[in-house]
Amino acid sequence: MKPRIPSFVLFAALACIVTSAMADGLQERVKQGRPLTAGLGYVAPAYAAGAKFRSPESIDAALAEDVAKRLSAQLAMVRAEPEQGERLLKSGKVDLLLAAIGEGDTLRASATTVPTGYSAGPMAIMRSDTDIKSWEQLKGRTVCLSEGGHYVGAIAAKYGAIEKVYKAPADSLLALRTGRCDAAVHDNVLLEELIKLPEWKKFSARLPTGSRKTLVFAVPAGDAQAQAFLKKTAAEWQADGYLDQLMKKAARHIAFEVYLDQDVPDCH
Repeated sequence: MKPRIPSFVLFAALACIVTSAMADGLQERVKQGRPLTAGLGYVAPAYAAGAKFRSPESIDAALAEDVAKRLSAQLAMVRAEPEQGERLLKSGKVDLLLAAIGEGDTLRASATTVPTGYSAGPMAIMRSDTDIKSWEQLKGRTVCLSEGGHYVGAIAAKYGAIEKVYKAPADSLLALRTGRCDAAVHDNVLLEELIKLPEWKKFSARLPTGSRKTLVFAVPAGDAQAQAFLKKTAAEWQADGYLDQLMKKAARHIAFEVYLDQDVPDCH
């Protein structure tokens, strides 16, 4: 009869294996053939054949894709709600997080943040003849937002607005143009690019940008290699103007998506 191994020995061995795997840095895990697993606040549904293409609200996925490309790794994206992101990172279920950090927001000591170079705040755009002149005047008015944005729930809570949440920015902005919303709220960086376009001149009234948040990578505090790699990547994005290019491209794509779907005149 083979000797029976006590269960506590098996648990101890398993713990050692898990700890050893987690001790490997990001780049070492990728070299071993593992995909890069990124935790995002929102993961857009996979495109289905025949569906309308929609650009996402944020650039998180595009940045994660570029990081994976630089590492020559496959990318797996998982949704990481703000309250669970650090837990996923600490457990090793994600290799890195992309999170929007506002003034006063902090992560636990087990994580280190690296700014991506992108920061934005809420901005509202409206018809040019709007009577809304301040955020406070959104009380009782209809505001369009989209899934994946940082402001869902916040505009209703802070200003008493009636929120309508759509699948994507194009749907939110289309609702604004056709009179289903009094205002649309998205990142100021995106909207500032959008209202430069001639076809948005009649919808270029705006409210001042609210408190900005900085998009950061979060990685385990002990992974110095990952921190150095992400700092270098962010510096190259800044030098190449990559973030600006992303936002200009996103604004053009979203404007085109609105154009293709608008089968009724603007509400004027």
